[in-house]
Amino acid sequence: MLFQVLSVTEDVSKEAEKTVDDANQVITYLSKHVDDLIQFAIKVLIALACFFIGRIIIKYVVIFVKKALIKASIDTGVSQFTASLTKTVLYILLIFSIATKFGFDTASVAAILASAGLALGLALQGSLSNLAGGVLILLMKPFKVGDYIIEDTHGNEGTVEEIKIIYTKLITIDNKIIVIPNGVLSNSSLTNVSTMPCRKLDLMFCVSNNENIENVKKIIRQVLDKSNSVKKDDEINIYVAELLPNGIKIGVRFGVYTKDYFDAKGEILQAVKEAFDSNDIKGPAYVVANYQINEIN
Repeated sequence: MLFQVLSVTEDVSKEAEKTVDDANQVITYLSKHVDDLIQFAIKVLIALACFFIGRIIIKYVVIFVKKALIKASIDTGVSQFTASLTKTVLYILLIFSIATKFGFDTASVAAILASAGLALGLALQGSLSNLAGGVLILLMKPFKVGDYIIEDTHGNEGTVEEIKIIYTKLITIDNKIIVIPNGVLSNSSLTNVSTMPCRKLDLMFCVSNNENIENVKKIIRQVLDKSNSVKKDDEINIYVAELLPNGIKIGVRFGVYTKDYFDAKGEILQAVKEAFDSNDIKGPAYVVANYQINEIN
């Protein structure tokens, strides 16, 4: 029993001596390199200070660029893209300058950045295609900020809110945000609803076979003439679109201003329905659609 206690005591003593030796080595190393460590700490503090000061400067530079572009009446999408690109370039330059402050050779830093850029380029081919897509969008101008577009490939649609370096942001009618990569928008077909100041609105109305067609056309025409949403200088077409087994489908095509498109549609539909009710115009008991007969309540 005594032998075991002595053995344990000896092991503890050896571990203590080893710990003391390690501590002495660390102290000796620190005492020899204390000046180097202080210089390194100072460089780190300077680098951090430069980074945070650089961030503030970059922020104000980007704001200045935005204001200058707006003052020059540059397209909003171009302004947003240029400001975003300026911010990215300035951050790269800031990191490059901080690296040189640590004593790295400028050529070596440039070579490292070039190698990193090549590696990132291979890894981020999709992002680079989005960047190229953003440039094409700004050059070709298929749409601009404020336009209502429909992306035909996936059916996304909304008002263009921002055109960034990599993506474009849309806001839908129900106030949702859709982010679409610029590569998708530049490589697929899309519909720009806002390009033309006016649009054609097509509506269909069904009436009974017993109704007088000319009388129905006259009532619809009166509704259109009273509406402020309808372009009076544009052609208005009211025609028989289809003869159904239990009714007649009347088609109406007229011009409206693009900004009033959705409001005009609801307004005209309601006004025609009220005019039909006032003039006792009856609809068919059944409407044929997609070869199915659906009862109208």
